[in-house]
Amino acid sequence: MGKPLILVTNDDGVMAPGIRNLVTFMLELGEVVVVAPDKPQSGMGHAVTITIPLRLEKIHVNGNHDVYSCSGTPVDCVKLAVNKVLKRKPDLLVSGINHGANSSISVIYSGTMSAAIEGSMESIPSIGFSLLDHRFDADFSHAREFVQRIASNVIEHGLPKGICLNVNIPAVEQKQIMGIKICRQARGNWEEEFDHRQDPRGKDYYWLTGKFALHENSNETDEWALKNNYVSVVPIQFDFTAHELIPELNKWDFNVK
Repeated sequence: MGKPLILVTNDDGVMAPGIRNLVTFMLELGEVVVVAPDKPQSGMGHAVTITIPLRLEKIHVNGNHDVYSCSGTPVDCVKLAVNKVLKRKPDLLVSGINHGANSSISVIYSGTMSAAIEGSMESIPSIGFSLLDHRFDADFSHAREFVQRIASNVIEHGLPKGICLNVNIPAVEQKQIMGIKICRQARGNWEEEFDHRQDPRGKDYYWLTGKFALHENSNETDEWALKNNYVSVVPIQFDFTAHELIPELNKWDFNVK
């Protein structure tokens, strides 16, 4: 058996420090190929490009792995990697390391996690990694041990089709991290506001702002884990079906009168 083939992508762009650190971590575990957006694609969710052509350019960062820059979204990157770049299906897909958290409801909007979800739809064991630090010069060094430990376990054990892992890492010194905690997604939402402004020509425009509102304080959630300096690991699935409501809906009268 050769080394595991690992596909690396992100939503912060192919040159972001987070993905460069992730590549370094993954090179110790297997053969790495990078296909990532040519510019930041944060908040793109599961968007795909269908109205304009996609561009894919092979760039050379160094000689020990291939790096491709893609003009599309994180999901576009995964689709192109699987269909056009890689000679076989990868043993692992890792997305990130994102600059900023992707906990709770943020997973819905996250390009980082949508790339991982797309990988899980392709039956590729997939993980999205995020660090709770938005700064471009964030320190990712303490994430190495946890990223490699989680990735190694996924390579060894695999994941069911349709399920990926959402991993968030506190931005504290390694000695302050309490460990890894398997969690569920916390219930919360973004309370959005739109800052109304005018450009120099007097034209109106709006800038999205707001704050996150947490609706629970259970110690079973990712938000609790992160607040208490644990690395949170949440299994995520793309099946949005509310299975518990199906029996109730079957009791309703949908007959047209």
